[in-house]
Amino acid sequence: MSENPTAPENAVADSAAAHAAATKKGKENGRFPRGIWVRLFAYLIAGHVFAGFLYLLFEMGAK
Repeated sequence: MSENPTAPENAVADSAAAHAAATKKGKENGRFPRGIWVRLFAYLIAGHVFAGFLYLLFEMGAK
């Protein structure tokens, strides 16, 4: 009596299938989009530059 008559019984299966289709559509042959690689590269470069700056500050402060 407490069941929702408008919800299909296989709503979870339909939702999972829709999610799988959307996920597969977002990836091109299992590859990440180019924007993610560019952002990752930029963050790595920025992180190393910042770490180098901190290293320089500590080296200068030690002298």
